[in-house]
Amino acid sequence: MRVLMFSWEYPPHVLGGLGKHVQELIPALVKNGVEVDLITPRFEGPTQVNEEGLLQVHRVYVQRPPDFDFYGGVARANINLAAHARYIAQSRPFDIIHAHDWLVSFAAVEMKHEHRWPLLATVHATERGRGRGYLNGEDAHRINSAEWWLTYEAWRIIVCSEYMVAQVRDYFNLPADKIDMVPNGVDPTPFDLWRQSDLRSFRHRFVQNGEKLILSVGRIVHEKGFDTLVEAMTQVLAEVPEAHLVVVGKGSLLESLRQRTQELGIDDKVTFTGFISNKDRDRLYLIADIAVFPSLYEPFGIVALEAMVAGCPVVVSEVGGLKDVVQHGETGITVHPGDTQSVAWGILHVLQHPDLAQQRAAKAKEKARTVYSWDRIANQTISIYHRIINERAHITW
Repeated sequence: MRVLMFSWEYPPHVLGGLGKHVQELIPALVKNGVEVDLITPRFEGPTQVNEEGLLQVHRVYVQRPPDFDFYGGVARANINLAAHARYIAQSRPFDIIHAHDWLVSFAAVEMKHEHRWPLLATVHATERGRGRGYLNGEDAHRINSAEWWLTYEAWRIIVCSEYMVAQVRDYFNLPADKIDMVPNGVDPTPFDLWRQSDLRSFRHRFVQNGEKLILSVGRIVHEKGFDTLVEAMTQVLAEVPEAHLVVVGKGSLLESLRQRTQELGIDDKVTFTGFISNKDRDRLYLIADIAVFPSLYEPFGIVALEAMVAGCPVVVSEVGGLKDVVQHGETGITVHPGDTQSVAWGILHVLQHPDLAQQRAAKAKEKARTVYSWDRIANQTISIYHRIINERAHITW
């Protein structure tokens, strides 16, 4: 089986859950005998093609989309992606096209119509969802239209949570039987490699002896709810003065959050690391007393799975896909999104009841290792490939 895959993100260009998903899914597909040609942008230097067994990664040079015309820049970049895909299609046919989100939809749909190969689309998030039901500005409307067009052109749609099933069905008027729910996954291997290491000196880089390490990871943007978390820390510190918040990530709100901690007088109790390596992020999950993800919008929440598989107690907003991943009182604590008091309560509940927190963390770790393994997710994806290919074989097009 040969798959022509398009993704805007792939290492070293990974911004969020989409890139992480593709990075982990492809090796699991290849392990199961699927041949994958991945088309992905390269913003500096010439186009490069790397062959790794059944996987060929085509990093196609494109101009980085400008902030003032992101949609237009993406559309223009897709011209290069489609041209390269057209070139490699001359030497080998594909059974199916797999596109990840609207960012590569123009090229993917073009290849569909040129070669009559069926198109599968994974929708990782929606523009309307990011706007909490609203489309703010011209670019948002254009992106929403591109998302609708991709779901219309696709043979089937994959989404990562039951929340996203309802969202794409409602936003794009899709029939329910066109949508498959396949969750994101997590690889426990990096965490297992560190479990036998002495991480005390690493911990001292972030907190002092006796402090409780509260960890949060993600892009520092409005939808991730970090402003709510910073405000909640004043209530947490009033009851647990030894608490210390470590926020990992970068984004447009980073400087304003730093300023807010100074205004609140808690800047000595909040550390913003900016970007850190995957190795350091994994070790932070292992040494943290609690991981908090206070998102306002979250199609799935891979970061929560990473904390769970590391054995770290989690507190998450009861929103989006996080509700699928974390069951309140069983595998973690869920709180109300955007509610400072609720977030503070969740953090305090974990810090003040460590035995219960560890019991929940043990259940969460087992669930992450079984339900959300990449082998299982790859097999579900391959089953969808087979279904589409078999249906295509019986249709005159």
